Amino acid sequence: MISTSSRPASEAGQAMLRAGGSAVDAAIAAQLVLGLVEPQSSGLGGGAFLLHWDQTSGRLISYDGRETAPAAAQPDRFLKDGKPISFETAVRSGLSIGTPGLVKLLKSAHDKHGKLPWSQLFEPAIRLAEDGFTVTQRLHLLLRLTGIEAFDATARAFFFDASGAPLAAGSKVRNPAYASSLRAISQQGPDAFYSGALADTILRAAAGAPHYASDLTAADLAAYRIEEREPVCVRYRIYRVCGMGPPSSGGIAIAQILQLIEPFDLGPAEGGRPPAADVHLVVEAQKLAYADRGRYVADPAFVAIPQGLIDPAYLAERRKLIDPTHAMPSPPPGLPPGIEKRAHGADATLETTGTSHISVIDAAGNAVAMTTTIEGVFGSGVMAGGFLLNNELTDFSFLPVDRDRQAIANRVEGGKRPRSTMSPTIVFDAKGGLHAALGSPGGGRIIMFVSKALVSLLDWKLDAYQAAQSMNFGSMGSGASLEPDWQTVVLGLQLRALGHSVDADLMNSGLNIITVRNGVLEGASDPRREGAALGD
Repeated sequence: MISTSSRPASEAGQAMLRAGGSAVDAAIAAQLVLGLVEPQSSGLGGGAFLLHWDQTSGRLISYDGRETAPAAAQPDRFLKDGKPISFETAVRSGLSIGTPGLVKLLKSAHDKHGKLPWSQLFEPAIRLAEDGFTVTQRLHLLLRLTGIEAFDATARAFFFDASGAPLAAGSKVRNPAYASSLRAISQQGPDAFYSGALADTILRAAAGAPHYASDLTAADLAAYRIEEREPVCVRYRIYRVCGMGPPSSGGIAIAQILQLIEPFDLGPAEGGRPPAADVHLVVEAQKLAYADRGRYVADPAFVAIPQGLIDPAYLAERRKLIDPTHAMPSPPPGLPPGIEKRAHGADATLETTGTSHISVIDAAGNAVAMTTTIEGVFGSGVMAGGFLLNNELTDFSFLPVDRDRQAIANRVEGGKRPRSTMSPTIVFDAKGGLHAALGSPGGGRIIMFVSKALVSLLDWKLDAYQAAQSMNFGSMGSGASLEPDWQTVVLGLQLRALGHSVDADLMNSGLNIITVRNGVLEGASDPRREGAALGD
């Protein structure tokens, strides 16, 4: 089974599974289609985190394909006259473009876990790019909402007509430049992307970006490397829940949230509706986790990350801040073991929404959870080779130091990977068997969406579809946000009675979930998007 936020992408992955391909093969084919049909979310110009479970060896490993800052990048990158430039100006400029990691990530994973020939995985995307794909209502609306001014000349010519009207929903669009890029990579591997003609095209586009030219160089592209990392795993009730470690904050934050709420009796949910008392506890745990991730988590090659962030004794102390009967104000970060005072400055990172997620389980029981992104919607708006370049560097803190002149962990530095909330997650049952693969887009709220899904599956005993479509809620440190729907009013009143400041806000998750129940695969793609879970 494969679940993605685009039916054509899921169909491409399913075709690889039916051809005898592995979970990685299916994920690669799906990703290449996503970059064509869902260009606002992910693609060759971005990066990803991939979690892989090998059923035969019993090994779980993660691959870090996060973008990196150019070597020339300095901590004051986003400052002018000592003050941060506007976020939108930074996004739509060369300053935001990081060295893309996706292509090398896909090849690294395929080298270790692929079964089908590398070139075969490109066939569905090349065919769609040459023959034409159907523009979805979501892509059309996002183009209208974003506006033509957010794109460079090449992207404008592709996404808008001469009158400035965006691609029409239902129209069929070809992308021969993307097909050409895919053919080169399918034949030559990552070398076709990180050097040669396509690399030159990327560098020219980045240098010609609006507002500020990029300082990305051929040396930056050539130097990019994938990092293999040990996942962050934690026991939660009878389960083992594993996620991505730094520079993603997702694995640590979700581990904290689950451990913080574990002593409390949650669920099951009646009629699929989350109990207010349970929502309160999850929101309070999220406040504590977001406080720690903002202060301590960044690229581990540049920042010493406290080892005690998921230490049970530390979390037992943090749990004392959770009152089941009343909401806490915004909490400060804690003091995990190994540090005598709070290291690093108070975080000043702004995060926007974007991204996609792919979940796969193959016939052999191997699993992939891959969260993939070009950062904000349509990335930097700069197009090269038929795909958009990321705006990933705006995931750094624009301020290098806080008001006390302490260096911020997630400040800009040359070669550094910006902190992420991407949270690809794999869950194992009491016997160590594969139980679920899941993840979501959603920018800074990804941790909220994935932790909601985990509580839905593991505590409230919802099925995959119920967990994906259920009302989103959460907190990034202050107040409680609820997704507007028919449940919001009642739940909001109940949370206010517990002292929460509640606001209704659009919370556009894109969960893709596959669970294993009694040997049967059960999958769902978040109905807030246009995806599908397809299996045999």
